[in-house]
Amino acid sequence: MRGWNWGKAEFGKSELAFNVSSRPAFELPYSEISNTNLAGKNEVAVEFALPANGEETGTNGTMGGARAKGRKAGGARDQLVEMRFYIPNVVPKKEEKEEDGDEEDGVNGEETKDASAANQFYETLLEKAEIGEVAGDTYATFLDVLHLTPRGRFDIDMYETSFRLRGKTYDYKITYDQVKKFFLLPKPDEVHTLITIGIDPPIRQGQTRYAFLVMQFKRDEEVELDLNMTEEDLKAKYGDKVQHHYEAPISSIVAQLFRGMAGKKVIAPSKEYMSHHSQSGVKCAIKANEGHLFFMDKSFMFVPKPATYISFDNVASLTMSRVGGAVSASRTFDLTVTLKSGQGEHQFSNINREEQSNLEDFFKKKNLKLKNEMADDSGAILKAALMDEELASSEEEGGAAVRGSADEDDESVDEDFQEDSDSDVAEEYDSAHESAGSGSDDEMADANGDANGASDGEEDVAERPKKKPKTSK
Repeated sequence: MRGWNWGKAEFGKSELAFNVSSRPAFELPYSEISNTNLAGKNEVAVEFALPANGEETGTNGTMGGARAKGRKAGGARDQLVEMRFYIPNVVPKKEEKEEDGDEEDGVNGEETKDASAANQFYETLLEKAEIGEVAGDTYATFLDVLHLTPRGRFDIDMYETSFRLRGKTYDYKITYDQVKKFFLLPKPDEVHTLITIGIDPPIRQGQTRYAFLVMQFKRDEEVELDLNMTEEDLKAKYGDKVQHHYEAPISSIVAQLFRGMAGKKVIAPSKEYMSHHSQSGVKCAIKANEGHLFFMDKSFMFVPKPATYISFDNVASLTMSRVGGAVSASRTFDLTVTLKSGQGEHQFSNINREEQSNLEDFFKKKNLKLKNEMADDSGAILKAALMDEELASSEEEGGAAVRGSADEDDESVDEDFQEDSDSDVAEEYDSAHESAGSGSDDEMADANGDANGASDGEEDVAERPKKKPKTSK
């Protein structure tokens, strides 16, 4: 009622107690804590376990904690999923030197260094809640694996019933039951292979949810791996699905282990589709995010961000259209996927024009409804593109105006033209320049009483006899 939120956390045998003025404010059972992360320099995030499905209330007592105390507590529509503790460095810097040498000083001595109190809270909670350790022995470990979604590098520890992602800031424990989809996608750059894992419920970083993990491996990176278990146990648990010794590209090993341990089929791009450059995916973008769109036998998959999965069964129609200027529209097009039941649409933009025919053939094979809006305006687009090319070429030649049929003259090389040579034609500012005598110039000379008409030569005098009397005066 007083609104106090400052207190002291005490680790008990089976729960974390938060006391305010030496009185318990609330308790967190370790069985309810699914994960914890260092969310900041002085901040620790604690995530709570969720039911296996939406209908599960936890009233059968298997989950422990508040949800096992009765139907009213377990059936609430709103559930606490995360709590954050701010653990500041309360000791002034002047006291650091005095307390550095005293290791048994308790809380104050531990808080003299930056974030040491938060680190101690985090490590103690990991140990008490047995996060990551309840999985048993590690069967296999892959270090420093690049993840495109969520962005960062994580170590992958694979256990019997779950796997763990260990990063510098975030740490995730994901059970194999959460794995719903598993994709092995060869990246069109012919250098990397992407492994995409669809998980439900998704992992969280703050307010952001990630329903897909996108890992990137080099194709030519081969490793040797021996699983940390006997061959007898291996055959008893997994049969022929998992081998004891591996010597292959790392992406292939990870895919085989997930297939055997999680029991999920590895989905690869369809063999019925091949891009213009003989690749499994095409380069495109969702809004400002560039990526690659892959075509499977029963679905679309766009990676890396935002990772988007679309099943063919959920597709109402496909639309190919052009958006933008004439030149850019003639080289690329957009693919809009409209979903059934009014669930919205996904637009994949800036697809290379060369991929159009291959995509049309693939969509026909899959019996997908396709509308090609580019066929209606192909003539107008092509004409506009040609005119833009003519304008661009004329600007490159010096900005000459388009003169219609006059520009259709012979474009053979002018052999008489010599660059940087002295021309026989005198320039206007040259002393040897002689005027041809246009009508307007002559009239101006008459009006000004210019005497140069007489000195232009005998031919000029003969042609203009009437002007002689005026100049003689």
